[in-house]
Amino acid sequence: MTTESPTHVPTPDADLAMPAAATDEARTQRTRERLTELGAGLRAATGGRYGPVRDQARASLPATMMVRDPAQTVPEAREWTRRALRDVVETGQAGSGFPAAQGGLDDVGRSCVDFEMIAHGDLSLTVKNGVHFGLYGGAVTALGTPRHHEQFLPPLLSLEQIGCYAMTEFGHGSDVASLETTITYDKETDELVVHSPTPSATKTYIGAAAEDARMAAVYGQLVVDGTGHGVHVALVPVRDETGRPVPGVTLGDNGAKGGLDGVDNGTISFDQVRVPRSMLLDRYGGIDDDGTYVSDIESDSRRFFTMLGTLVRGRICVAAGAAASSRKALSIATRYAVRRRQFAAPDGADVVLLDYLTHQRKLIPAIATAYAHTFAVNEVVERLQELHELPQKDQEAQRELETRAAGLKALITAFTNDTVQVCREACGGAGYMAENGLTVLRGDADVFATFEGDNTVLLQLVAKGLLTGYKEMWGDMDTAAMVAAGARMLGQQVLEATSVRPLVDRLISAAARRSEDQTLLDRGWHLSMFTDRERHVLETLAGRLRKAQGDDAFATFNAAQDHVLLAARTHMDRVVLEAFVAGIDACEEGAVRETLERLCSLYALSSIEADAGWFQAHNRMSAARAKAVTAQINRLCGELRPVAVELVEGMGVPQTWLGSAMLEDVERWTPGAQEA
Repeated sequence: MTTESPTHVPTPDADLAMPAAATDEARTQRTRERLTELGAGLRAATGGRYGPVRDQARASLPATMMVRDPAQTVPEAREWTRRALRDVVETGQAGSGFPAAQGGLDDVGRSCVDFEMIAHGDLSLTVKNGVHFGLYGGAVTALGTPRHHEQFLPPLLSLEQIGCYAMTEFGHGSDVASLETTITYDKETDELVVHSPTPSATKTYIGAAAEDARMAAVYGQLVVDGTGHGVHVALVPVRDETGRPVPGVTLGDNGAKGGLDGVDNGTISFDQVRVPRSMLLDRYGGIDDDGTYVSDIESDSRRFFTMLGTLVRGRICVAAGAAASSRKALSIATRYAVRRRQFAAPDGADVVLLDYLTHQRKLIPAIATAYAHTFAVNEVVERLQELHELPQKDQEAQRELETRAAGLKALITAFTNDTVQVCREACGGAGYMAENGLTVLRGDADVFATFEGDNTVLLQLVAKGLLTGYKEMWGDMDTAAMVAAGARMLGQQVLEATSVRPLVDRLISAAARRSEDQTLLDRGWHLSMFTDRERHVLETLAGRLRKAQGDDAFATFNAAQDHVLLAARTHMDRVVLEAFVAGIDACEEGAVRETLERLCSLYALSSIEADAGWFQAHNRMSAARAKAVTAQINRLCGELRPVAVELVEGMGVPQTWLGSAMLEDVERWTPGAQEA
């Protein structure tokens, strides 16, 4: 049964918020997507607070904006992306996170959802949009003051002045605190002098630097009256009105990359470039009229981490965008698998790919994980907006959010890269053709593993946040102090760090009263396995750190890094499962909830199966139980197979956005093929 569900019709307010042309397009677009009743219900259940915003985007963003011809040359792709970015602005999909005084909605949560929805299409457009509005615009908004907002946000929002985010250098990527670029205050002229003192100080991989950027948010070491005050950000013009580099600025083009052909990544170096003192983004530290450095935050490292913390939205956006990419890949591969036939059954009929258990095991558990990630992203996006709306900032809650955002970014981007590859292989030779969407997606999504923070470094930050219970600013600690913090941990502190919700606590308590043969599908048992694993890993990590003394602290921590990463992963697995459970709890009884329950069980059991060696080695699961878990996963795949199309509909990627020629051609060149 198909339906044009009312959940996919923008609300009257949403219609009013769109330009007339976009509204007309939305009305045309709505008639093109027909959903099954279950698919529409799943889509609504995963929409969260911003469900109407997602519906509006699906209705208003035309396929021509979301799908780029993969045969385009790099110059053609860059020009297509440039034009598409202007279309994004015209459809009202940009600017929601900016202050209302400058024409925004002051809704940082919605800005993450806007990014996510564009990521269902071409990722070059997504990154181009993210660099300008998210990174450059986010720096101006979060690190600047009202005078910066008034001067720079209007031309930013209209695309009159394209900006870039000049943080990474050839010599320093993840180690932002050690950047070599200098921003030196000249008291005689009341100017900032921006300089690249060495070749390794050259900014690189900077989106929009090669062709389009007129302005750069430049990260560098601020020096005032001979004293360094750590990394700050100054706005520096890099091109004049004619598009030529300004004097003292050298611009380069990074050239061909592994993907993202539409993004003009480039290099920037500075030779004593002077800008007015007012160009310093000085919300957290600046220079007064007397030429004296002033800041309400005394510690350089605390100030540095506070400044980076205000840009947490970028990591949430990358996590959301990666999650969208995995849903897109799974949508392509699953729709192909229910049509493509291969080899004959005993009755002589060719078998549909998804009827093979091996194919089900490739795709359906990954679909379950994609649903889990959707609920987890919804939670962190909504939490971001909740904290933004508080009249006074909750520092501990903010650090917890930063930790969760770092963990989700690492977890989801790794899953996405693995999943896109599995989907490519699941489509055979057809999956290797660029016109079918998967190889382009694989190349474009690859950078998410290192973009906005290297995944390994981010997982270390997660573990550090857990060890301190978010109560201390990690940047104020050297390795010895960090080890000492871990050594102070007690079991109760670990329990507090897990922040178990009342619903989860009740489910775990109920599972403890049941026998083992009753609990395989019991949500409380799943939760207890995840929580117990996290607690044990954290406690034993603290125990290892407790043995370190003095100069041995660094060596101890370095030797325990495998344990550190495991602690972060087990924590994030538990966080994601709890988000899935909470999402289901919000659903009414019926087919949608039953389907989500099966997906949640499949996600939980797949994680337990993948870590079966750990559970058995630590006496949490017997060998017989491990075999039973595998058998149950196979049964769940079989139960979910008949609704595979409904599952991908529920993931929210319209067919017209998939950009996969094989989904149109499969019936034509597969003898006897039909919709399964």
